[in-house]
Amino acid sequence: MSRNVVDGKPLLPEHGMGATANGDGTARRSKAEKDGTADSRYRRGTRSYIMSKIRGKDTSIEVMVRRYLFARGLRFRKNDRRYPGHPDIVLPRWRTVVFVNGCFWHMHEGCKGCTIPKSNVEFWTAKLNRNKDRDARQHAELEAMGWHVIVVWECELRKAEREARLDRLYSQIVGEWAENSEDGSPTLEQYP
Repeated sequence: MSRNVVDGKPLLPEHGMGATANGDGTARRSKAEKDGTADSRYRRGTRSYIMSKIRGKDTSIEVMVRRYLFARGLRFRKNDRRYPGHPDIVLPRWRTVVFVNGCFWHMHEGCKGCTIPKSNVEFWTAKLNRNKDRDARQHAELEAMGWHVIVVWECELRKAEREARLDRLYSQIVGEWAENSEDGSPTLEQYP
């Protein structure tokens, strides 16, 4: 038997047997850990630290989409605060805004990345539903202002699907605009 485990319970390090140990030398566990409602991968402080490091803008997937669009010759503004929701990418020439959404934070329906954490379920359910409602409201406001709204989901940018999704995004931006133009086939050089 391992010297770090007694009766299936983890022991604290020998030098740290103080206030956090039970009388039998085992580590204390919270009520949530005992009844199985806690996500045991992280301690409370660790989870808080991880969540504090999640970025609101310039995420790796946003940067990937921006690099692709720039390489294809499209010019844009990023995180423009003049518009509802501060879209990740604003393409004024095409009256198009692009939101690059994480599946968890924006509740992508039917996606494996959209699962409610096992700890603090009420908080997360309420928060994520508020995010989803806010997104719908902001998209409606932008559409009412005459903007075309495109959402790119994190799961669509996985390696297997990335190239096809980025090509489709380019077509959505330029193609939508081409369909609405008078001659039906504009070139980028035609427009200021």
